[in-house]
Amino acid sequence: MIINTELENKGNLFPGKINSFSQDVDKIYFKTENGVILQVTVIRGSVIRFRYATDNNFENDFSYAISEDGVRGYSKLEVEEHDTCYKIITIKVIIQIDKESLKTSIYDIHGNVICKDDWGFHWEQSYEYGGNIVKMSKSAPQGECYYGLGDKPMHLNLKGKRIENWATDQYAFGKDQDPLYKSVPFYLGMYEERAYGIFFDNTFKTFFDFCHERRNVTSFWAHGGEMNYYFFYGPDMQEVITKYTDLTGKPELPPLWALGYHQCKWSYYPEAKVKEVTSKFRELRIPCDGIYLDIDYMDGFRCFTWNKEYFPDPKRMVAELAEDGFKTIVIIDPGIKIDDDYWVYNEAMENDYFCKRADGPYMRGKVWPGECFFPDFTNPKVRTWWAGLFKELIDEIGVKGVWNDMNEPAVMEVPGKTFPNDVRHNYDGNHCSHRKAHNIYGTQMARATYEGVKKYAYPKRPFIITRSAYSGAQRFTSSWTGDNIATWEHLWIANIQAQRMSMSGMSFTGSDIGGFAEHPTGELYARWIQLGVFHPFCRTHSSGDHGNQEPWTFGEEVIDVTRKYVELRYQLLPYLYTMFWEYAEFGIPMLKPLVLFDQHDPQTHYRTDEFVFGNQILVCPIQEPNAKGRRMYIPRGHWYNYWTREYVTGGLEKWVDADLDIIPIFIKEGAIIPKYPVQQYVGEKTIDELKLEVYFKLGEKEVSKVYEDAQDGYDYTKGRYSLRTFTFTGKENEVIIQQHVDGTFVTEYETMEFEIIGLPFEIKEVEIDNVDIDLKKVLSKTKPNTLIIPKNFTEIHIEG
Repeated sequence: MIINTELENKGNLFPGKINSFSQDVDKIYFKTENGVILQVTVIRGSVIRFRYATDNNFENDFSYAISEDGVRGYSKLEVEEHDTCYKIITIKVIIQIDKESLKTSIYDIHGNVICKDDWGFHWEQSYEYGGNIVKMSKSAPQGECYYGLGDKPMHLNLKGKRIENWATDQYAFGKDQDPLYKSVPFYLGMYEERAYGIFFDNTFKTFFDFCHERRNVTSFWAHGGEMNYYFFYGPDMQEVITKYTDLTGKPELPPLWALGYHQCKWSYYPEAKVKEVTSKFRELRIPCDGIYLDIDYMDGFRCFTWNKEYFPDPKRMVAELAEDGFKTIVIIDPGIKIDDDYWVYNEAMENDYFCKRADGPYMRGKVWPGECFFPDFTNPKVRTWWAGLFKELIDEIGVKGVWNDMNEPAVMEVPGKTFPNDVRHNYDGNHCSHRKAHNIYGTQMARATYEGVKKYAYPKRPFIITRSAYSGAQRFTSSWTGDNIATWEHLWIANIQAQRMSMSGMSFTGSDIGGFAEHPTGELYARWIQLGVFHPFCRTHSSGDHGNQEPWTFGEEVIDVTRKYVELRYQLLPYLYTMFWEYAEFGIPMLKPLVLFDQHDPQTHYRTDEFVFGNQILVCPIQEPNAKGRRMYIPRGHWYNYWTREYVTGGLEKWVDADLDIIPIFIKEGAIIPKYPVQQYVGEKTIDELKLEVYFKLGEKEVSKVYEDAQDGYDYTKGRYSLRTFTFTGKENEVIIQQHVDGTFVTEYETMEFEIIGLPFEIKEVEIDNVDIDLKKVLSKTKPNTLIIPKNFTEIHIEG
């Protein structure tokens, strides 16, 4: 056995020489003389699983994170034995395993090193808990960059950082504070513009060190469980993310209203206050779809009850709100009040559904209702029971969405803010302590909630939001970034967190607009709403103890800014819905940091502020007070300033003017951006015409898509959708727009309005599907360079 003496002194153990090798279809096993087994599973040609056992023994192979629907299979798998190593060869990568040390090196098919072990797998025994602390270290070449890992409130590039994953209720967290609410043990590495990913599927407390302790080493380790990680090769960064998202699961489409604007506060009560807030939105003509009820709607904070003093007839209230276009979302926490007169408590006690301590008694902790017990959501029977509890809320009262909070799980007035380590969990038959179940507790609660809401909302789609999450939670729920603060620094943090969550497979995320703790200035709120409308989940939320945080509390100027940007979000709903369809169908991140948009441009590798919304809209928030503009980096290519329609060349920094009512927005040349008319809520208006803003591009083709369906329900899964693919080709005196339509859904509108921006010639001739058209019939009389075209064309020729 080869052992580094310095490491041995620290208690680390290492694999010995390989003494046997075997293969079982897609699984290749390497056993060492000291009882270590490496199982390499080829899932796809560029997705490889590495799993290590010590003492010749693997644990039961079970994961909450891995989706059953992910792609499996490969076109090539060869194993070669050489003098000093084994080689596993797929169509994308070559994995070399050293016979002396079990260290692995991964190369692309051209022989370039993608990722190689430094110390490789090693471990030490955990004398406190039993089992092993399992560790992995990789060589980190100079210049390698690292991204991902969920909601970390720090620079987008993690080089030089040490990270901890332990879901934690961090009220009013700060920049660089760690850990936070989520545990997403997936990161991307990129070196010489080749990207790879590693997902360390271990739910114990995990750590990642990106050249923090040792300059040329990246390492990750866990306080229990197995060394079990998945490797993804790009080389494009987006391919890495889509493969990871495919493995851990893609979401279903949300109802379109869930992509509208939401208003929340701790707390809106009584009913008269809720009606006052919703009426004010309609009076001021600020679109809004979601209104939230925080814990005060309950009877003594007991989940699945109503305070009849505040809300005497919730079914009537919810119905009246719905008539005005508002969908009601209610909070549900995991803590169940210990109360013999409380039906939920009694049902759980009768069925033994609460978590227990190691020596027998139920896990007792203080949360909002006072002393509580907590359901064990890792027990499938408990999840089924919990799902059934939503019948009254969803099916009878008409609530449209559920918000899971405090599910890290959070416990008040105890040093660790959560359950003790000795709490026991079912873990779907793999019984374990809270050390293993802690990081997935919130996800399993969200899963049970999702299953209940989905069952009782049917045939409509469910909407769930969670604070705590582990990898794979995106299958069930959206999320928000937790209890932030009304500061300019937190505006910067919110921007980073949303981008990082998108890179981590959880695109349907937003922040509490304006900040949860403390009170924003009107200027800060205005700048935050400008950013928030470009996040997939868009909600203002505040703690309420500092005053109100509705848009109208900041004065007329901020009302106008809020209206302008919320209206813009509603206009862009077909664009946003198409982004979500690409995310749900292919796992494509909805927000793209500049490094994800163009990893081959070294200028993007450390940018934090700018991001691409979808595929074609560049956004850069103003993040300082009293700013009249800012310097920002424009990615390579050519872009149009959305506000001025100025045509700019990318690949450089540029000063952009931005008074309080402006956030810098640029549109990629060649893009075709769909827009709906402004609505006060989704479904208020019939869409009589689809507006398409076309940004002229000379030369190479540009493809844009528009996905539409019934905006709710499941007919889209049976082919009842409309996917329009537009191809734009621009020449000096000619424009060609081609359209291909998939799906059987028939849209309400019959015509499309094409406004061509930056057109370098005057329109003299229009031909639709090889037929010359009288200009008077298609040319707008009020807008220059604008054509009204029947929706079902195949090709438009426009000539000057």
